[in-house]
Amino acid sequence: MNAPALAQNLRRAIPAGFLDALKQRFGDRFSTALAVCEHHGRDESPYPPMLPDGVVFALSTDDVAWVARHCHQHKVALIPYGVGSSLEGHLLAIQGGISLDLSGMNKLVSVHAEDFTATVQAGVTRKQLNEEIRNTGLFFPIDPGADASLGGMAATRASGTNAVRYGTMRENVMSLKVVTADGRVIETANRARKSAAGYDLTRIFVGSEGTLGIITEVTIRLYPQPEAISAAICNFGTLDAAVQSVIEVIQMGVPVARVEFMDSAAVKATNAYSKLSLKESPLLLFEFHGSPAGVKEQAEIVQGITRDNGGMDFEWAEQPEDRSRLWTARHNAYFAGLQLRPGCRSSTTDVCVPISRLAECVSQTAAELDQASFPYTIVGHVGDGNFHVLMLLDPDNPQEWEESEALNHRLVERAIQMDGTCTGEHGVGLHKMEFMLAEHGRDALDLMASLKKAFDPHNILNPGKIIPLP
Repeated sequence: MNAPALAQNLRRAIPAGFLDALKQRFGDRFSTALAVCEHHGRDESPYPPMLPDGVVFALSTDDVAWVARHCHQHKVALIPYGVGSSLEGHLLAIQGGISLDLSGMNKLVSVHAEDFTATVQAGVTRKQLNEEIRNTGLFFPIDPGADASLGGMAATRASGTNAVRYGTMRENVMSLKVVTADGRVIETANRARKSAAGYDLTRIFVGSEGTLGIITEVTIRLYPQPEAISAAICNFGTLDAAVQSVIEVIQMGVPVARVEFMDSAAVKATNAYSKLSLKESPLLLFEFHGSPAGVKEQAEIVQGITRDNGGMDFEWAEQPEDRSRLWTARHNAYFAGLQLRPGCRSSTTDVCVPISRLAECVSQTAAELDQASFPYTIVGHVGDGNFHVLMLLDPDNPQEWEESEALNHRLVERAIQMDGTCTGEHGVGLHKMEFMLAEHGRDALDLMASLKKAFDPHNILNPGKIIPLP
């Protein structure tokens, strides 16, 4: 599958002796082996592999700072790597250089349960964090599906299934430890719940996708574990009825913890992949958190709304193992979708629109996709107006790639015209760069480029992502 012009591999020359210096400093934690570089030069995007010249496995902020200083000095590209779960080509080494693997930085630095905060190294994953703090009675709710690292989640401003109630990484990151392009180490804030002191550096780095600095520690908000949790499935005869129900639930102010949408094809794929027997029609998957009485009241209101829109009776999953099975199946919807067309590559896209325009956007998108020459699925964190399209393409058929890109363009244009965004969750990476001008305008984009140049004058940090630079 051919990548667009902006993703062509324009490698920088590696200065003589640079790789030897890395080997001397890191020993076995530096590798130029083809298998290692291939692993770090691909992600879940449809782009072909773009390999780094070498991989450093960092164990500390000092390791990261050393690599950054030397890459800055020699103008060598430097790409942070978490667990490789990105969907838009974020970690591809377009210009070669060094992939900096942070997965070994996986220690829980501190937990301040009385303040509802924790500080973790960047390589700690969300499942690891919740397992380690389980006995505190607290949990971290941001759940993008993949067992992503907290550093990667902060860098991509991740959200996920719980965002409708608990927000995204933007609302839940309190402070960061960041290594700058030239190897300095900064703390963006303290642990106070609010501050009016200076520029909000934390929010600048959250969502910067490794282009402004390398996140090595994250301080995040924690929440009390709910007293009661209940999940329910509701099927609908049509896609429109399901999405309209979500709109009414949100507009009623019901504090649902999760509300997920799956179209018929996604349900069919999930049944086959996860060995479930869900009714294969558009469905909503709800989860309610709170006191037993509060959960009961939320469920009754939501069930009344869904019935008014033609929804079927709720199927409940109240036992932890049943809920876990359902949410695991939902999180595996991406891999389940791939099985609808064995041997395919996926082109995924996501947009987010104001909740009042969600039904219109989803319906128009589905109508266009119904005419496509390839299968597709639609799933979404529709409680906050965000949905995802998975297009299943023949990797040997360039016409399908072109068709999928045309559909993606029309979807993004539709979302932006509705006062939405080209990506609510996946991030920009390579795939969404061309839409930044339409969404933000030239002056705002120029300001972003100026910020990038100020933070990273040699353009070594994840070059070729988010902002097109000369």
